[in-house]
Amino acid sequence: MARAVAMCAVVAVVVAVMMVAPSAAAARAMEAAHQKCDVGKLIDCRPAVIGGTPPSDSCCSNLKAQKGCFCQYLKDPNYSHYINSPNAGKTLDSCGIRFPICLL
Repeated sequence: MARAVAMCAVVAVVVAVMMVAPSAAAARAMEAAHQKCDVGKLIDCRPAVIGGTPPSDSCCSNLKAQKGCFCQYLKDPNYSHYINSPNAGKTLDSCGIRFPICLL
């Protein structure tokens, strides 16, 4: 009986560690993504997103570097209307970037 209780305790600890470890890793990844997000680096894309002109090479390069930040920008009311604009979609297409699917 004591052995069964000890085994259950070990299993419970292992399950708890397995549940916490991915969450901690996800939190570290999210934190790293937030550290590199800099919407100012997308200034080269302003003519394409606002005016509908073809994006420059630097715009595409910066978009690719900031790709992991799109969902964060979508959540920000200061930037979401730009990302949801038709020209933003065209810009992403021109740069060969898929529009993000975000869990809002």
